[in-house]
Amino acid sequence: MLLRTAISTFLCLLSLTSIVFVARLYRRNNVSSSTWVPSFAGQHVQPCPNSLEWLLPLDLTYPIKYARRDIIIEPNPQAKRQPVTKLLGPLFPNFQIVDLTDQTKVQLKDCQDPLVLRVSARNRPADVSHVIFGISTTLERLDDSIPSLLRWLPNTSAKLFVIAIKDDDVPDDAKDRYHPADAKEMSELQSRMRNLGLDVTIVHPLSKHDWFSQRYFSLVRVLYEHREPSTQWISLIDDDTFFLSMPALVDMLSRFDPEERFYVGALSEDWWSVARYGMMGFGGAGIFLSITLAEIVNSKYKECQERSHTSAGDIRLRECISWYTRTKLTNILDLHQVDIHNDLSGIYESGRQTLSLHHWKGGGPDGKGYPLHMMHLVADICGDCFLQRWQFDNDMLLTNGFSIAMYPQGGLKAVDLDMMEETWDHPSVVEGSFNTNGVDHSLGPTRPKLTLGEDKIQYRLRDSTAVNGTVRQTYFKAGVGGDHDTVLELVWMNPPQPSSE
Repeated sequence: MLLRTAISTFLCLLSLTSIVFVARLYRRNNVSSSTWVPSFAGQHVQPCPNSLEWLLPLDLTYPIKYARRDIIIEPNPQAKRQPVTKLLGPLFPNFQIVDLTDQTKVQLKDCQDPLVLRVSARNRPADVSHVIFGISTTLERLDDSIPSLLRWLPNTSAKLFVIAIKDDDVPDDAKDRYHPADAKEMSELQSRMRNLGLDVTIVHPLSKHDWFSQRYFSLVRVLYEHREPSTQWISLIDDDTFFLSMPALVDMLSRFDPEERFYVGALSEDWWSVARYGMMGFGGAGIFLSITLAEIVNSKYKECQERSHTSAGDIRLRECISWYTRTKLTNILDLHQVDIHNDLSGIYESGRQTLSLHHWKGGGPDGKGYPLHMMHLVADICGDCFLQRWQFDNDMLLTNGFSIAMYPQGGLKAVDLDMMEETWDHPSVVEGSFNTNGVDHSLGPTRPKLTLGEDKIQYRLRDSTAVNGTVRQTYFKAGVGGDHDTVLELVWMNPPQPSSE
């Protein structure tokens, strides 16, 4: 009897020691345990479809290499978004050759169980009723911006006011500075946007003689005059300003007392632009004035409109603030003007918590821009996880909603993921400046650009679609040298609900 008791005690101690050892091993290597897939009673997740008909509209060249993985999120209030989360095991099974030329029915041979990823519990609407946003643009550009506005403005109680014109195409000798928008078209667009859940009010410019910079500056008066008792901030943005997380934006603003004078925004990422235009908030990143500062600017509205002669609205705003207050810019690194060009993979793949992005409608290596309204769709499932990074032990890095990358030359051990990769065109040099790469003040620390196809193999997001409460992402890389094109799919879903039986 004593021998049995001793053996049982020894085995229990051995098991406990093993558990502690494994836990410490995970902690020491910064490896997440979120690959442990929980068992959901009474539920079955089918990771292998028998048809891939949704690939047909993507105009792929068959046959292709294909792999797929389902991802179940695990919201955790204690979980904080990390720059990169390291996971044991591969993200995908082995690639399989798929040919949909004649039929969409397939038999996938190698599927893995769903991957469970722990994310912060931020998939909730934010109360932004204390902020009023303003845009100055044309009716056509505003209409084009509806898909992106629908990603961040609805269900926040935030109001948007738009100063709209038809276009700026008027002769230089004309008295008017723009072609006014048709009142009926304004009303119809406003109604359509409101029916979509956007609390927008479209108005004519305050003066028919205002240039663009004057119309932009007049947003301060429009927003201030439409303030409510709960209004704490007014925000001037562009029609292509995109906020990635409204809860995170609210958290940022909560650090500042709106009863004080605050001018919150971001410098350009391009040091040449900062050197030329000054220490100001660049408009596309989003500019936030505390209601106390907005009151002062509004009171000096006429003087500032007459005194300033700049052609840029954000410069006119900075001038007015500097003329009549001692308030300086509070620079927020996570707001992005994006004044750098060509391949912006370095910004999108940085893993940093980004609050805003700008200039995404155009540019990029293919000139087609970055369709943020489509890329951001995964946030409906996992909240702040858009552009979050997960590293897998086969040297694969997932940047959610943007890319999946492999690092064959030495693997990720040779890459410092805390540094942003300089994938963009080198900005103009400021003579005599120690900011030699032109972005250290905003995007640093940085590392040199890797050679695609050699040091880094990148699968870019090609499509993202909401399907029956899930979000299906399709990542793509074109084949080179006679190799097949590759398609990688991730299907993001919420945890299955326990059976009621």
